[in-house]
Amino acid sequence: MRLSTFLLPLFLSLSSYSVVAQEFLPSRAEYDAVRASGRSSLILDIENDSLLLKRDDGFYTSGNHLIFKRTLAQPHQIVSYGWQIGQDLYTASNINLRPSQLSRFDHPYAGWLYVGAFREQQLENGKASRLGLDLGCFGPCAGGEWTQTHLHRLLNQPLPQAWNTQLKQEWGAVVSADISSARWQWQDHGDVAVRAGVRLGNIFDDAKIDVLWRWGRLNTLETQNAGFAFARSALRAVAYNATVQGAYFNCQTLAVHPKRLVPEVELGYQWRDATWAWSASVIRRGSEIAELSQAKAAQNFAKIQLQVSLD
Repeated sequence: MRLSTFLLPLFLSLSSYSVVAQEFLPSRAEYDAVRASGRSSLILDIENDSLLLKRDDGFYTSGNHLIFKRTLAQPHQIVSYGWQIGQDLYTASNINLRPSQLSRFDHPYAGWLYVGAFREQQLENGKASRLGLDLGCFGPCAGGEWTQTHLHRLLNQPLPQAWNTQLKQEWGAVVSADISSARWQWQDHGDVAVRAGVRLGNIFDDAKIDVLWRWGRLNTLETQNAGFAFARSALRAVAYNATVQGAYFNCQTLAVHPKRLVPEVELGYQWRDATWAWSASVIRRGSEIAELSQAKAAQNFAKIQLQVSLD
């Protein structure tokens, strides 16, 4: 049973505590102001287990995201509008396994290719909100087999053997919303913030909570210079996960089911100045499949993000 019917009201009730609706939702006047006076930036975001210098892939194996946004800095806040294009790939636990060798309890092959638009707001005290909509294609049309095969040939890595078993095709839509609390400052160079969010659609239905700790040369707004280490712990409650169950409107009988609570830990470093920004981190995500233990299906991958100001 899907949890959308009570996840959305719960999230909206929480959002009323941290940001009022007028600040959370986009407006034409605000968009025109950001477009006229904001600064543009381009962000390349890469998540891949091959960045850990392994020669195999499994589970959530690749996420490539190109993001363009325009940000208007005001005295005590920043507001951004932007768009993104992304491709996320999922495979069995071992891409060397042929279709006849796959366990019925292994992770299915799946791809999700999408474009999206979003609005972000951040206040000087750390309170923030994000609202986004992604539209795309799940399944063979996402191009997962082509991307992974050509990348592995380029890197001289083993080629995937079972993309012909991937989940069925479906067009998808996912609405996402996040809110963050004000930061709690401790000592001179550290702070902690809590973020909550939901995704609702026919590809993902889930809710999450993150706790982010930062230490170093901190900034109060994202656009300010900074250099700090960070640690993030998260817990996601899953109602529907198409990468495990198949897209919502395609009836597929699969032996695996999504794990309802998925933990995640991230450790990394971020640096930025007026023109450039980068971050690098290592992420460990718990098993996303109910039939597979953490020992068998916990995932390790690295994330690199590069950003450049275009103005």
